[in-house]
Amino acid sequence: MDQFWFYFKLGLNHVLDINAYDHVLFFIVLTVPYTFSNWKRVLWLVTIFTLGHTLSLILATYGVVTASSGLVECLIPITIFITAVFNIFTAGKGAKREKFGLAFFATLFFGLIHGLGFSTYFKQIVASASNKLVPLLEFALGIEASQIIVVIIVLIIGFLVQNIFRFNKRDWIMVISAIVIGFVIPMLINSCAFN
Repeated sequence: MDQFWFYFKLGLNHVLDINAYDHVLFFIVLTVPYTFSNWKRVLWLVTIFTLGHTLSLILATYGVVTASSGLVECLIPITIFITAVFNIFTAGKGAKREKFGLAFFATLFFGLIHGLGFSTYFKQIVASASNKLVPLLEFALGIEASQIIVVIIVLIIGFLVQNIFRFNKRDWIMVISAIVIGFVIPMLINSCAFN
């Protein structure tokens, strides 16, 4: 049980770490176009991201896939930037309902990239473990739980802003996506400029 809590908390902290907020930014822009009425769709997207993240960790941990850490560190903010820009261009157009297939595949792909970003560190942690799959799954549960926490917070804030403060949904999506872009641009410059 101690091992479970160790890897579960590692997954929680991986997403909720204040110093490495790329996951939080991604889930803000992934969630902001939705409301509580879309909770099933949002939950599917969260789980799809976790599956991609876990799959890339499994492949990297077992040495099937290797990726340049510099390239991955550059791709992570690009995934956030693309999602935020997509939100801005589709805000208020109903594209999220019609283009779920695109959101599904993009979220899976982005999960794969984000998982590769953590693979080097995770390989070091499980290097001495005889069974690496169980810690990977325990870590994935922590990832899933923390992402659901972020999603619920975004949905609650969105509900309050749109229903109590009467902020237009389109404006809410555009403002939050623009704020995230403001956070991501320095990340892009720092991680991609020298790769």
